[in-house]
Parts: sequence; C-alpha cells; structure tokens
Amino acid sequence: MTQTATPRPTLLGAPVPRRSFMKWSAAAGGAAAAVGIGAHYGLIPLPTASAEPSTGDDAGEKVVWNSCNVNCGSRCPLLMTVVDGAITRIDADPTGDDELGSQQIRACVRGRSIRQRIYSPDRLKHPMKRVGKRGAGEFEQITWEEAFDTIADSLKKTLDEYGNEAVYVQYGSGTTGANASGGTSVSRLMNLLGGNLGYYGTYSTSQINAATPYTYGVERETNNSFNDAINTKLLVLWGNNPHETRMSGGGELYIAQQAKEIGGAKVIVIDPRQSDTAVTMADEWVPLRPGTDGALVAGMAHVMVTEGLHDQAFLDTYCVGFDEEHLPESAKPGSSYKAYLLGDGPDGVEKTPEWAAPITGVPAATIRRLAREIAQAKPCAIVQGWGPQRHANGEATVRAIYLLAAMTGNVGLSGGGLGAREGNYTIPTARFPGGTNPIATKISCFTWTDAIERGPEMTATADGVRGKDKLDVPIKFIWNHASNTLINQHSDINRTIKLLEDDSLCEMIVVIDNQLCASAKFADILLPDVSNAELTDLIPSGYSGDLAYAILAQKAIEPLFECRSTYDICAEIADRMGIKDKFTEGKTLDEWVEQLVADSQKAIDGFPSYDELATRGIWRKANPAGFTVGLKKFRDDPVANPLKTPSGKIEIYSERLQEIADTWEGVDGEIPAIPAYVPSWEGHDDPLTSTYPLQMIGHHYKSRTHSSYGNVAWLKEAHPQVVWVNTLDAKARGIENDDVVHVFNDRGRIELLARVTTRIAPGVLSVPQGAWYAPDKDGVDKGGSTNTLTSWHPSPLAKGNPQHTNLVQIEKA
Repeated sequence: MTQTATPRPTLLGAPVPRRSFMKWSAAAGGAAAAVGIGAHYGLIPLPTASAEPSTGDDAGEKVVWNSCNVNCGSRCPLLMTVVDGAITRIDADPTGDDELGSQQIRACVRGRSIRQRIYSPDRLKHPMKRVGKRGAGEFEQITWEEAFDTIADSLKKTLDEYGNEAVYVQYGSGTTGANASGGTSVSRLMNLLGGNLGYYGTYSTSQINAATPYTYGVERETNNSFNDAINTKLLVLWGNNPHETRMSGGGELYIAQQAKEIGGAKVIVIDPRQSDTAVTMADEWVPLRPGTDGALVAGMAHVMVTEGLHDQAFLDTYCVGFDEEHLPESAKPGSSYKAYLLGDGPDGVEKTPEWAAPITGVPAATIRRLAREIAQAKPCAIVQGWGPQRHANGEATVRAIYLLAAMTGNVGLSGGGLGAREGNYTIPTARFPGGTNPIATKISCFTWTDAIERGPEMTATADGVRGKDKLDVPIKFIWNHASNTLINQHSDINRTIKLLEDDSLCEMIVVIDNQLCASAKFADILLPDVSNAELTDLIPSGYSGDLAYAILAQKAIEPLFECRSTYDICAEIADRMGIKDKFTEGKTLDEWVEQLVADSQKAIDGFPSYDELATRGIWRKANPAGFTVGLKKFRDDPVANPLKTPSGKIEIYSERLQEIADTWEGVDGEIPAIPAYVPSWEGHDDPLTSTYPLQMIGHHYKSRTHSSYGNVAWLKEAHPQVVWVNTLDAKARGIENDDVVHVFNDRGRIELLARVTTRIAPGVLSVPQGAWYAPDKDGVDKGGSTNTLTSWHPSPLAKGNPQHTNLVQIEKA
C-alpha cells in the first residue's frame, strides 16, 4: 500500500525564511569584481531559525516529495519539509510494507544530508567568466545575457572553424537519475545543431561492457536478481559490495540482506578488502591481490577439470571453445581454455592451485577447497561487481568470472546466474528526448584528454576510435554538465591540469553545475544550475532488485540566487543559435514533465496520472515473476533462443577477440581469445615494485557517491578520508592508526589519515575514491583524491579507465 505524504513537525525550530537566506548569501558572497573563488563563496548558514517571519507566498509549512539523483544508481525518494520557503527537514520514504518486492525505499546518509548540499558554502550563485589563468579560480560575475552570448558566439566559431566533431559533451554523472532536469538538455541542443563527438562506455563499467559481448553477445546481459538469490545454495560475491555501493532502499542493501536471511545460503566474498558487505554478510572472506582474479579462476578451474567437477554436458551444449573438440575451425590447436589449464596451450604451463597461489596471494589449499565448494553447490550464484573490471586487465578478468558460471552449469537457472552483476526489474518510464547524434564518431569516455592533446593522431586500431578510421580534429569546445570528470574523477589529475591550463588546445570550457567542485574551477564560463529541490522532474527507479518505481520529484523551493535549470539555459542558447522552437517544441520544463508522465501512462499498465503521482509521490510495480533469471529462455532452448554472438552460444573462445589481438596496435598479449590470466602493468610483479611496492585500489565510500556529497561537513566528519593499510605493511614503515601519512608515486602525492587494519590484503592500500582534490602550495593533495596517483594509460580493449591499477609507496607525513 502507499501513503500520502503528511506534514511533519519541524525539529529544527522556526526555519529561516527564504528572503532572509537570500540576504545572508548575497552579503556573504556577492562581489562582482574579479576575486578568488574562496573569497567569492562565503559561508551560507543552513536554515534553522529566524526571528523574521515571512509574509509572502512562500509562508507556511508543506511537505513535498523529491529525490536523491546522484550516481549510486539508487534514486531514493525524499520527503522535504519546507517552512517559509526554506527546507528545514529531510525524511526518508515512509511507504511500503518492508516485504521483498515492496520494501520501503529508504535513503542513506547521503540523501538525508541533502540540505547541506542545497545550502552549501560551495553553492554557485551567479553566471561568471574566467579572468585569470584557467584553473586558478579567478572569475568575475556577469549577466546571464553576456553568458549566453559568449557561449553562442564561441560555439558558432568552433562549428565554423573545426566542425561538429570538435565539440564534446563531457561524460558525467552528478545528476544521474534525473530526467528532464539532467544533462540530456545539452545533448538535445547539440543534436539539433548537427551533433558532436560522442563517447562510449562509462567510468563505472567500460571494461565489463566491452568484454561481455564477446561472451554473451550484448553489452549488458541481464543477470539473475538478488531477489532470486534466496534460491541459491552458495552466493559468491566477487568484488561486489552492495552494502556500500548501493546502501539504500533504492539500491540493494535490503535485498542482499534478505538473500542471506531468507535463503540462508552460505556467502563467500572475494575481494582485496574486507568490505562492509563482507563483514555483515560473508561466511568467508577471500582476500586476493588486485588484478589477479583470472589466475584465481584458472586455479579453481584446473581443480574442477582434473577432478571431474565441471559440467561438461552444459559446456558441450551451450558453449564454444572450452575444449579442443568445440573450438571454431579458425582456431589453432591448443587454443581452448582446457588446453590452457592443463599446460597444453602455447605457454606450456599447467594452471594448478600451486601456480595460482603465489600470483593471487590465496593459499593453494584454499583455492582447491573453493573450487570444490563452488562446483558442488547446486545451484551457485557467482555475482561479480564492477571493481574487478576497473583494472588494466579488466576485460580478461570479466570473461574469466563468466567462465566459472558456465563451467559449473549455473547459467539460466534460478539460484544461479551468469557471473555478471546482479540484474533488476525495470519499467519503461518515459525519458526526456535527447534526440539522435548525427555524428557517428565516438571515442572511449576515458580518452577525451588524448582527443584534446593529439586528436588527429587517434585511430580506430590504436585508440579505439569508432565510427571512422581516425579523428580529424581535436576537441576544442567542452560542455561540462554536473560532472567532476574534468579534474577530480579523471586519472592523473596533475597531468590533466597541465593539459587544461593551455587554452590554446581546448579553447572553451562551459561548466554548468551548482557546486564549486574542482572541475568547476576550470571553466571559461561558469553557470549556476539549480539543485533538484528547485524544480519538478519524473525520476525512474534505481537498482532496487525486482521492485520498479517512479517518483514525481516536486519543486520544494524556488531557485536560489540566480540559478537556472539546464533546460532553460540550453533554450536560451538555442534561441541565439536559431533553433529555440525545435529545442523547446513550445514547452516549458514543467510541461515536458507532464508529457513524460502521460507517455509513461501509455507504456506502463497502472501508471498513475500526474495529479495522482503528485499526491502519492512514489509509485511501485513489483516484478510479476517475483525475481529475474538471466538467459532462462536460452537455457530452455538454445536453438530457438540463440545468443547474439556469432555462434549463437556462450563463447569461451572468441574468434572476434583473436582478430582484434592480431590487428590492433599495442595490445600484444593483453586481449586473449580465451579468458586467460593477463598480468598487468603496475601489477604485483611489475619491476616498478622495487620503487613503489604497494598496489593501490580505490573503494566506494559512505560519505560520497563518487565526488557528489564530497563537500558535506556532516558526512566528512562521520566518514573521514583514510587510507586502508595492512598491519604488516604499516609496521614495516612505522605507521600507526590515525597517523597522517603520504601516499605517492611519480604522478603525485596525497595526504590523509592511516587506517591500520587486517581488513585488507598485505601489499595493498585502498583509498576511498571521490575525495575532492585540494593541493597545498607544494602540490600535496590534502583532499586525498585517488586520481592524484592514477594513470591515463587505458585498458586494451575498452580503452577504459583502469583506476584500480596503481603502484605506490606510503610513509608518515
């Protein structure tokens, strides 16, 4: 059942009226002259109390539904209490009955602290233009008219001189989950102007999305849901940490807990770090060296084959290339995975547990026991997260874990799975139409810095350019909407800064955001976006298993300062480019949202009207089947329901990968046709370990979603930035818990606190990713951003971001 939101008493006292709030903030930071950012953005008091009553239309108290739209993917509903035009309280979803499939979609600590983002001291207030060196944070306030004119003139100049491929809409995820209010407005604008250089992949999933088609035929084959995990005998979470990455009702925290509590299955977590998921769910934690997952799979697979524990009948019927008898005709003898395991392949090395143990750091006896346990559990659900693939050898790792699901015959079965990340049920909620990009040319989302620096040198076979053989022009104009990827979330921050400082390369950077993040400081034109509390939008569901939902996120407060929605910003620029009527189709943003609700009604049985959804706030629809089982039709009849691979089967040996390995430049040995273990650069056995002996990975953190919420004081206090270091490594360096330490390599140096613990594998450090880059005068990043230490070097197949593959050293500060 659902409940109508009702007003709640304000626990914070009489709130600050919006008019008083505006006066405060204007006094705090309203200078129009060229000033440093720190001076321009003074403290904004959080609305709590006021002696000045409001007498306008915003007087009184109301409770409205809204949501948290940052890129954990959860998209949790929020109830916002508004008094006299100011948000005074945030509550989580009180509806639902806490049963699997209709559970409350409770927001986590991030969503519940959203007031601190809305009223942040870092909140952008006015349109501004750069007056100093790019990146120095020196701006002067300008009018919206000047901002629109400047952007339109620069855009026309770029299109005239270089063409549409010189314009790039930056990858970013700060408004993921938002619909009409998200970055689609910028894409719609550019598509109506002839398009722009596109990108493929994401910073979250580049390697797994690139590798999956070579096993299953499509980028994202739907796996079994966590709801189905109640039917498994053994749940293996391989680098999967839902209790921190998706730790809310809109994520998978509750569902994962139910899989354990209702199903009663044993849970094994394989991860270099003993995550919160491992602590709260696992019966066993298996720590391994980062990037060695493929060797662990091979060691276990060897045991299964030599002891006859694998499902040969499944492999014979549904797979290609496991053994010599099922290789395609083009494959050379000894190319099968079984030949690789038994030492009959080109390297002549038998992949025994004793071979795998010194590579992975997992004892041979443990590998042998795990192999037997996984093979004999019927069914067994192997569910890999996105951490293992975010490595230099991530594509091969993905396919290795897939192989284990096929070897044990668990694909297409309830309680089993594909070896992929857990699936979820979705409904076709209407989306704001961004249109189709007329430009077919794409680069990997991770190689945009290369496209600025050496665009015309980038080719299809060396750099993964798609749509044509090579780029003809470099990136000259960047749209950066709700993205901290310009600086904070991209690798090798110091190198990226030097690139962007040179405005003869990329000539114009337009940043649309509502927070002064590290990337915003690199704008030429900086535009203040509204927060999601300052407009209305239709929000589709997140990763809530087999529960789909939609939220009508209603405007809680009027836009603060001079903030304007991205839709309105793009409409004004479209007007100056002569396409406003095509862009808006005569609709305001609110009218678009009403249209999206009406379109969703037509597509989804039972979807409510706009007025009903406005009253209910949130609408739920559970999967009628109760849970999702990936590739069930294929398992039932592989002839009638073939996969979209060339063979129509699960491809353990891929002819297409072999062709890529033979023809692409610079990928020798990095793209195997079978899911073999591929040692990576900056791995545990790289010669560079003589200088930088520790492997550094990153992990998702409760205080942030990537870098979103990274400036919220409450969350920084509750979850300070710390580096996890094993007790043995700390002792060898004289480091104790809570010491201030430096982690460093040739690319940079960060300063943060040490968390000395046995909850991480020896030889490994883990730094929570997403902390805001904050260098001191000596260049030491006291914010502790992982990307001060990561590399531009892309992965071989996806050309994706291998941001967990790094060698570093640690010392006391």
